[in-house]
Amino acid sequence: MRGPLIVAGLVACVSALLVAQRPWTGGFEALRAPTRPASNVRYDGRFTFVRVSYQTLPDGYWYRGQPAWSHGYPTSEENLMRIVSALTSVAPHVEETNVLSLDDPDIFKYPVLYLIEPSWWDMTDADAVALRQYLDKGGFVIVDDFKTEQWRGGRGWAQFADNMERVKADAEFIDLDVSHPIFHQFFDIDSLDIFPQAYNSGRPVFRGLFVDNDPSKRLSMFVAYNTDISQFWEWSERGLRPMAQTNEAYKLGVNSLIYGLTH
Repeated sequence: MRGPLIVAGLVACVSALLVAQRPWTGGFEALRAPTRPASNVRYDGRFTFVRVSYQTLPDGYWYRGQPAWSHGYPTSEENLMRIVSALTSVAPHVEETNVLSLDDPDIFKYPVLYLIEPSWWDMTDADAVALRQYLDKGGFVIVDDFKTEQWRGGRGWAQFADNMERVKADAEFIDLDVSHPIFHQFFDIDSLDIFPQAYNSGRPVFRGLFVDNDPSKRLSMFVAYNTDISQFWEWSERGLRPMAQTNEAYKLGVNSLIYGLTH
């Protein structure tokens, strides 16, 4: 495992380089990005970050009229891939990230999927079937930027739970503590109390869906609830969040990806 003080310094250095490479040009409008790529990078065996697009509920367009699944795209994942490239041997595509719907058969080429804002996810029957197959085949899903039911009228956990019941009727999400291996895949994370809130109140909650609902088996879905880890990735090059908090968010992102690639 990497020493936490040394690693934090490395992440800080890379984040500082990002700031230098992309100077802030003023105004939050500068953070706006397209909602999907003109085309996805062709599969070539290298790790490619895959964001899930989905049919969005009518009230899920509250941020600049963009669908909820696109928030932070593509800045969040590109910044995370820069960190992964700098600190690990994964050698991912960095500025080429993909957006796929669950009913696209190409999802089965990729071991890790990333889905955000599930409170506004209007799951289709095709989504449910494809996600069930993806999980059963050993895929790993990261769910992030997950607000409570008080946030902008969303249904919070209830919407997600209803969707997942259609995927796996017996699905049980179990609260994770710091002893779980996902918190020790690359960085040793010794406390879950250190994870910052971007703008939510209360303590972030980390939950997992395990194969056969058995915590001794593989984690197939990792959920960061009542928090938005990706916003720290998105804003790390803008200086809008403290560096120390951003480092912790990057550590969790790297750990999640490494877990998905190795389990």
